[in-house]
Amino acid sequence: MTVYYEDVEVGTVEAHGDYEVTREEVLSFAQQYDPQWFHTDPDRAAEESPYGGVIASGWHTAAMTMRLLVESQLADAATVGAKGVDELRWLVPVRPGDTLRIENEVLEKVPERPERGLVRARTRTYNQDDEAVFSMIGNVMYLRRSDE
Repeated sequence: MTVYYEDVEVGTVEAHGDYEVTREEVLSFAQQYDPQWFHTDPDRAAEESPYGGVIASGWHTAAMTMRLLVESQLADAATVGAKGVDELRWLVPVRPGDTLRIENEVLEKVPERPERGLVRARTRTYNQDDEAVFSMIGNVMYLRRSDE
């Protein structure tokens, strides 16, 4: 079933997961997109960084969050992109071996045009210890039903 703007309810909270973070993925993403040493050099990071080991790039954490969001919610939604994100926060480092899950809470709906509306939702990502590691508010455009 396709989820349209009219189907989304403010206050709805949905939880989804699990995504296992691998060492290989952390290193590969960082080498390509965020090649800072504490993301790419496990030996040096273990010895010299305040994190005590290699950590995922924050942008990688955002990408993993997006994957969980698409797989669990947006794949069946009549979305046509987003206008951006607000309050993007990296709260706790994500490490190889972590297992991530998300909670998505619909905060607001704004009817923008006859053919679409904006849905603002807070997405929080948690690790296996229920620590919030990431948070953002997405501004997602949903199509409206043409027969209403």
